[in-house]
Amino acid sequence: MIPALLGLATGLSLIIAIGAQNAFVLRLGIEGRNRVILPVVAICALSDAVLILAGVLGLGALIRAAPITLVIIRVLGAGFLIVYGLLAARRAIRPQSLAAEPVSASAKTGLGVAVATVLALTWLNPHVYLDTVLFLGSVASQQGPAERWWWVGGAMAASVLWFSALGFGARLLRPVFARPSAWRVLDASIAVVMVALGIRLALGL
Repeated sequence: MIPALLGLATGLSLIIAIGAQNAFVLRLGIEGRNRVILPVVAICALSDAVLILAGVLGLGALIRAAPITLVIIRVLGAGFLIVYGLLAARRAIRPQSLAAEPVSASAKTGLGVAVATVLALTWLNPHVYLDTVLFLGSVASQQGPAERWWWVGGAMAASVLWFSALGFGARLLRPVFARPSAWRVLDASIAVVMVALGIRLALGL
């Protein structure tokens, strides 16, 4: 169980940091619709599992051999993040409330949009390949033959635990976000995070 716990701790240390994916899942969780948040959480956790497994099976070597792949992903990801950040900034200027009246359909994220967005935020982020495939894959490969898969299981469990807690636990903040001003702060923060990450990617930082 020690390798599994080490994998869990290592996985959590990487995914808990504030980033575009976490910010998006948080916002969906506050909206509080299981029909949307459940598949999004599943996609996040499954994507991490696939990437970790790919790292263990040697995909990291292919990434090192073809660095142009990460350059293409970096450019596409930077553009997507900046556009999403600008949309969040627009929402911050015209915030919505989750108070007595139901939020209009346009104020909530639809299932199709949510799935497409989280897929883009996950797979167009070059850091996910560096952190999850290269780093986690290399650490897992350093474990013994028997311990390796326990470690991998722990790292995968970290994603399931974190995204489930973030997505389904965020609804506890709904009373706070009954005020439009709270949405303004959240969306302004998301806009700053997204645009900053997009600029970093565009500059190759």
